[in-house]
Amino acid sequence: MSEAGYQADQLNAEAPAPPWRHPYERRWQLLRRVSDRTPLRTKLIAVLLVLVAIALAAISVATNLVLRSYLTTQQDSNLRAGIATVPDRLGQVELGQVYGPIGQGLIVGVVRPGQQFTSPPSGNGFPGMGNSHPQSLPTLPSNPNWPGSTTPVLATVPAQSGDNTWRVIAQTVRVDTTTGGTQNDTLVVATDLGPINAEIHRLIAVELIVGAAILVVLAAVGVAVVQANLRPLNDIELTAGQIAKGHLNHRIPERDPRTEIGSLGHSLNAMLSQIESAFHAQEESEQAAHESEERMRRFIADASHELRTPLTTIRGFAEYYRQRGGLGKLQSQVSGTDGGDSQAPDGSAEGGLTPEDLDRVMHRVEAEASRMGLLVEDLLTLARLDQQRPLTMIPVDLLAITAEAVQDARIVAPGRPIDLSVAPGAAFLVEGDEGRLRQVIGNLLNNALTHTPPGTPVRVKISSGALESGTPAAVLDVEDDGPGMTADQARRVFERFYRADQARNRASGGTGLGLAIVAGLVDAHGGTVSVRTSPGEGADFEVKLPLSPDARAGDHDEDEDEDSPASAR
Repeated sequence: MSEAGYQADQLNAEAPAPPWRHPYERRWQLLRRVSDRTPLRTKLIAVLLVLVAIALAAISVATNLVLRSYLTTQQDSNLRAGIATVPDRLGQVELGQVYGPIGQGLIVGVVRPGQQFTSPPSGNGFPGMGNSHPQSLPTLPSNPNWPGSTTPVLATVPAQSGDNTWRVIAQTVRVDTTTGGTQNDTLVVATDLGPINAEIHRLIAVELIVGAAILVVLAAVGVAVVQANLRPLNDIELTAGQIAKGHLNHRIPERDPRTEIGSLGHSLNAMLSQIESAFHAQEESEQAAHESEERMRRFIADASHELRTPLTTIRGFAEYYRQRGGLGKLQSQVSGTDGGDSQAPDGSAEGGLTPEDLDRVMHRVEAEASRMGLLVEDLLTLARLDQQRPLTMIPVDLLAITAEAVQDARIVAPGRPIDLSVAPGAAFLVEGDEGRLRQVIGNLLNNALTHTPPGTPVRVKISSGALESGTPAAVLDVEDDGPGMTADQARRVFERFYRADQARNRASGGTGLGLAIVAGLVDAHGGTVSVRTSPGEGADFEVKLPLSPDARAGDHDEDEDEDSPASAR
């Protein structure tokens, strides 16, 4: 762009707006500000009243115009007939005088252009048409060119005195003069229409009174109707205020969805439900995240504590081994190269280890290493479950692996009465990872054996049931008659590293991961695990696993049930 063009654009941009625009813009902005501050119900009623007032005014104007036109033109045909009969007698009339009547109240007269009628002398009637004095005379147009045509022209004029109105018809005529010449005069035929303006005024007054009454009644009715129809908006406003205070469960009253307010209320309620669900979901998510963080901290602390104990034990025995001279002194003691004066009173090398000491040290190191290995294996199992790694899913006979687990428990605890009972029903085939399911049953049995006094009976039951979704399931119950748990302990029993014994007495409990692994494995198989317990009433751990499609198709034969090794106690 050239410099001249740029300067021209700058001048146009900086040029003030036309002066005529400022007043209109200011008025428009003022009206908009007033409209923005005015309540909706006020605007609706005001607009309604203005429209009705305009409609009443239009009806009144149209009525008055039609009535006036009717009143002023109803004698036009008589006027035309009357003026047609007059020209033959024009030579017998006197200028400026009014004669009549000449039929249906018509008067007639001839005047000079631009002049007015005067009252006729007494006894002077129009030739051949009688004699009558009108009470008022019409005021003719003062224009000397009126009517300006030999063709009759109609006009409505006021009276010379009073409130009456006259309807006149006039035409220009040629009249002979006394000097033998002719001149243009105006022939007028008129009729008195009476006080038309007064009647019109009375009609306008009546219309104003009736219109004002209509507006007052309409305003009252409009206020009531608008208030009634805008009440749902008040409900919406109140609901919004309650929601703003945190009451997310408030809803707008439902109305007919075919109406605008009903449709709006339905949409707002749906939106509020979504907002409430999202808000609660966020709260639950935050709560879950907080609980997860707390569990993670507790998990890390517990895992560190559990791993530190065997590591401390191993390190302590290693230091003990080193401080006692280690393998060198033991070999010197065995070969006798260290001299007789190095013998301790008990026959061992002074400051060294006996073979029995070494065996004891190695046994403890092995036990702690095994314990640490089991703990690490449990932690890895939980980590795999958290990562939702897929399991090897095949049909597994739950009855068979349960019977084997019960048999193993009887061998481990020969003094315990461990019973297995099977309810009749479908084949107990489930889709799952056989090794993991064995771990589930083993952990439940180990938990019952560990947390109940010696000799306490343990009962294992297998039956048919269903999940909450209605899916057929195999039900495994592991019951004991131990001390039971409180409600709070039962609620937390499947948490990681949780023990009812907060003193962490390892002689009476494990790492606290067994039941957590059970819950994770059962969930990975699409099942559920729960516990029913109370203090002094023992505990019943119930596992539900969905049956495989093959088991749902039909039952096992009774012979197969009887031949099953798990059917014997």
